Order: sequence, then structure tokens, then C-alpha cells
Amino acid sequence: FLQLHQEGSQRELRGNIFVPCFAGTKETAFIYAVTSAGLVHSVTRSCSAGNMTECSCDTSLRHGGSASEGWHWGGCSDDIHYGMSFSRKFLDVPLKNVTGKSGSGLAAMNRHNNEAGRQAVAKLMSVDCRCHGVSGSCAVKTCWKTMSSFEKIGRFLKDKYENSIQISDRLKKKLRRKEKSQRKIPIGKEDLLYVNKSPNYCVEDQKLGIPGTQGRECNRTSEGPDGCNLLCCGRGYNTHVVRHVERCECKFVWCCYVRCRRCETMTDVHTCK
Repeated sequence: FLQLHQEGSQRELRGNIFVPCFAGTKETAFIYAVTSAGLVHSVTRSCSAGNMTECSCDTSLRHGGSASEGWHWGGCSDDIHYGMSFSRKFLDVPLKNVTGKSGSGLAAMNRHNNEAGRQAVAKLMSVDCRCHGVSGSCAVKTCWKTMSSFEKIGRFLKDKYENSIQISDRLKKKLRRKEKSQRKIPIGKEDLLYVNKSPNYCVEDQKLGIPGTQGRECNRTSEGPDGCNLLCCGRGYNTHVVRHVERCECKFVWCCYVRCRRCETMTDVHTCK
């Protein structure tokens, strides 16, 4: 991202800087959101670390706080405003140049998902404090704003992905829900939007470039995405035994070589049918 920041003003930004595999799906929405959030997070972290000349810490909070409550703003707060501004210029401007009726709605949706990623970073900002006082009494605290870990931001966006909203593919004055009965429900800035339903990723489709999940190794005891129940799409799985041979119980013998035993282990491997 730093390299993109340094080169961004020197090269033309095109609308197809990110080419989604399946345009308009909920997976594409997540890709746009997490990419935008990652750009904000990376640039803002670099600002706070002093690695960029265009920005530094957020100075707008300094000399504020509540003296009566025993704390004040200080330290180096993350300048998320610069990170979000840069993300909008880098990612949204190319999408605004997309023309045509079919492309304009998709571009507007992608811009919304970009902004949803940025809003996730802003929403999850937290306040960190350091205590000052005799023997750690914490009579006075210095506080600053900091971004959450990108792992936490990713989990937030994953939840938004799982609850993403399908919208109409016909762009009028603004984006609207596909279901007519739900159109009075407002669309939030943090919601992820999609137009087209996702293809079936379980079954191989060479035309769409989908490998399917047949033959994929899975974890029989896991309830997560690597678990056989989910990964095998209800088709079940095969179990076969794999023999592993490796050196073990190695000891140094004076002088001067290492003596090891040859150990064999048998492991059950599960693959999707």
C-alpha cells in the first residue's frame, strides 16, 4: 500500500484496478470492503509510525480531555481521517469514471462497499490510556485513539458479509433493496450490498473457473469453514490412512555425529466426496 501511495499520483488509475471474478456477488462485496479497509488501516498505521511525509498523528485531539475526571488527550492518535481520504481518492475515483447504464449501478454498489470497509475501521476505533501518578495510582491518565487490529475489523466485515443485502440492479436516484416489501428499510453505511446471487462454489465449473470442493482435505472434528460438513457441501467424505516416516529421538554422539530413530505414524486424512 505504501508503494501504491507513492506511485498513485504518477500513474493513471483505471476503473478495472480490481477485476472481480464474479461481479456483483456478496463475495465481491466483501473483497471491495476488506480491500478498502486494509488500505485505510495500512496508510493510517504508516502515518502514526512516521513513515510518510504527508501525514503524522492526529493533532486535533491534543490539549483536550477532562481535567476534572483526571485524564487528557495525548500520545499519538491514529489519523484515520487521512487514511480514509486517501482510500476514497485511490479506490473510488476510478469507479466514478465507469460509464454505461449497466456499469453505473455496479460502480455505485462497489463505491458503497468501499465506504462500508472504511466505516468499519472508523467504527471500531478504541481509546487507549496510560496511567500517571505515584506508585501507579493512576491519578492522571493520558489517552489516545487507536485503530483495532485488522483481525477484529475482518471479523466485523465477515459478519456484514453473512448479512449482506441484495439490491436492485436498476439504479435510479439511489441504491435500493431488491425486495419491494423491504425498500422502506434504510441501507446503512456499514452494510454490504450485492446484485447477483453467488454461483455454486461446491461443484466444479470450468467456464466460471470454480474448482469445486471434491477431493479437498477437510477436518472431520471442526465446525468451522474447514470442517467436512461445510466444505463437502453435504456430500460426505472419504477417509484414508497416510503413513508418515520421519527421524525422531535424535541424540548427539561424541564425536561427532547425530544418531536418530526412524519413526512411523499413521494419520487419518479426510477428503470430500
